[in-house]
Order: sequence, then structure tokens, then C-alpha cells
Amino acid sequence: MDILSHYNYWVAIFLMMTGFYVVIASGNLVKKLIGLNVFQASVFILYISAGVVDKGVPPILKEGASILYSNPLPHVLILTAIVVGVGTTALGLALAVRIKEAYGSVEEDDIHAQEED
Repeated sequence: MDILSHYNYWVAIFLMMTGFYVVIASGNLVKKLIGLNVFQASVFILYISAGVVDKGVPPILKEGASILYSNPLPHVLILTAIVVGVGTTALGLALAVRIKEAYGSVEEDDIHAQEED
């Protein structure tokens, strides 16, 4: 097995580390939400990659010999996770808007400075 043949796992790892870095390094709340979405997309890619079966067919039962079926469960779980992710992002953006209205900024340092006063 060639290490480059599994490029989708390398893409998932790269996106995961990029999203994690943005969440840790950025003080802007909106940028943190974007980093969380990038991290979440990497997890989606990882699960979908793990669910792929070489030469697998959709799981439609047919008469005859045994056939290698691909597992639809990871894809269904990812569809559910996408819906939950959109809802979480919408809630996070709504909170960021409310924080902006209350504190006048979405930067963590500015918010902490106003809280200390």
C-alpha cells in the first residue's frame, strides 16, 4: 500500500489541524466558529472515507450469490451531523451577534477587558 494512495485521510488530517489551529490561535469569535466548521468538515471526510468499500455496491438485496455491499451507515450519520452542524453554527453566529451588541466587539481580549472593569 502506497502512503499517497490514502490522500483523503491526509486531507482530513490537514483540515483537522488547520481548524484546530484557528480555534486555538484566534481571538475573534467568528473566526473560531469558522475554525470549528473546518474541523467538523474534516471529521465528515474522515467518516465518509472510512465507510467506503472497494468494489462495493449499494445495499440492495438481489437474488443469487453473495455480493460485497458498502455500508450506508456512515453516510447517514454524516447527513445527520451536517444538519446538527448547521444548527450549531447558526446558534453560534446568533450568540456572536448578541455579544457584539452587548460588548461592541467579538474579540476575546476586549470582552475580558470590559468584564474586569
